[in-house]
This record gives sequence, structure tokens and C-alpha cells, in this order.
Amino acid sequence: MAVKKYKPITPGMRDMTGYTFEEITKSTPERSLLVIKKRSGGRNSYGRVTVRHRGGGARRYIRVVDFKREKHGIPAKVAAIEYDPNRTARLALLHYVDGEKRYIVSPLDLKVGDTVVSGPNAEIRPGNSLPISNIPVGTMIHNIEMKPGKGGQLVRSAGGAAQLLAKEGDFAQIRMPSGEVRLIFQICYATIGQVGNLDHGNIKLGKAGRKRHLGIRPTVRGTAMSPRDHPHGGGEGRQPIGLAGPKSPWGKPTLGKKTRLNKKTDQYIVRRRSKTNR
Repeated sequence: MAVKKYKPITPGMRDMTGYTFEEITKSTPERSLLVIKKRSGGRNSYGRVTVRHRGGGARRYIRVVDFKREKHGIPAKVAAIEYDPNRTARLALLHYVDGEKRYIVSPLDLKVGDTVVSGPNAEIRPGNSLPISNIPVGTMIHNIEMKPGKGGQLVRSAGGAAQLLAKEGDFAQIRMPSGEVRLIFQICYATIGQVGNLDHGNIKLGKAGRKRHLGIRPTVRGTAMSPRDHPHGGGEGRQPIGLAGPKSPWGKPTLGKKTRLNKKTDQYIVRRRSKTNR
């Protein structure tokens, strides 16, 4: 996929870039795999804002994506490569030989007409899903399960790829795109290959309105607020944050403050992510 640059006929289009969509083969989604998306605007059941900067945006339908790949041994033919507004990756529409249709995250180099299959006896080809125990060391994988049978949860965004480093006992060492090395059960499933749409990171929105189309509302700097509204606010003219360090609007440390509290899974992290890959 290539990135196209727009002709600067307006100020907002001067630095704007977009997709060429040359890999998309079907413009309308499969209706049997659509679900209405309920939007909350960042509010909970009491109507209070619990997630800021959310609201508006273009209307979308949720595409039901098969992350489990539990149809073992049943081959499927790639019928189309489609756009999904809810994720950065593309979707591949599969037609199984038993007549069922399903979406999967489209890996790189998967084409219309290719055949994919999941199960312990599947070949090592992009789009096939196998247990990690049956995948050779050094293979690039994505859509990795964290718990057997729960479905892929790791490495699902555009251009993402993890590498299988080693196998020992019940676990396998996998290097994540962030550089973190993590232990995953070998009975968990993973999909061969790298996620497609590699140029997603090169897209420049170009104008504020395009951000609103994504359902993201404006963010106001804390230094532009009053001291009543934010710890960074107030003062005559512009002021530095101060020795106390960056704070959230509620006075909690932020911007670099470690918030990980899940000690149960610390034992599965062999090496933390590298700072250069953040």
C-alpha cells in the first residue's frame, strides 16, 4: 500500500496524506458480519464522563472478526480484502468450504484467491493459524493468544509482527513489537506472518476536522487552564510545570509515572520493552 499526498488547494490539505486503498478489493462489507456500534461519548451508565476527549465522529458498523480461528482443518478461500473503520489493519473475508463466512485480520502478502487454514497440521504460510508449539523458531507471527482458547489478543494492529525466539517446557519466548520478551503457553494459537497496511504510521491527518471524524474531541493543555481546573494552570504568563513534576487534572503523577499493578503476570515478562521502541 502506498501513501498519497493531496494537492494543497486548502490550508488543511497542505500536509495531509491518505491511503491509496490499492489493496482493497471490495467497497461494501459483508452484511451478515455487521453489528451496530453503540456509542457512549465517553460516559458511563450515570451519564458522567469517565473517558475524556471522546464523542462525535462518523457512524460505523462493527465488523465481527474471528480472532479464535477455531475452525480447525477446514480450508477457507480469501474472497476479498476490505477496509475496517474500527482498526488500523485491513480485513480479509474468508469463504469456508462449508459455506460459512468470517473476517480475519489480513496479514501482509495475503491475496484474493489464497487458501488459509487453521489447526495443528496447517502449513507455515501467511494467514494460517497454528499452536505455537508447531511453529518454527524465528517465525514472524501475529494475533497471538494469551490464554488458550480465548482468541488472539496480542499484535493485531497495522504493521505489527512478533518473533518466536525460543521454546522451553510449556512456554515459548516471543519478542513483541515493543521489544518486550514475553512467555506465552505453547498450546496458545498464533497466526503466521506480519499484519498488513504497513504505511499506516506515515499517514498525516492534516487538519483538526479529520481528527473529529475519528470520534476524538479536542484536548486542552493544562497550562492554558486556571489553577482551579488544572495543577499546571495559573500564573502571570507562561510558567513551567515545576519541581513536583507533571500532574493529571486530578493531581496524580503522569507522563512517565509507571502505573502497572498486575503483579500476577510479572513472571511471564522476561525482558521489558526497550525505550527506543516506545
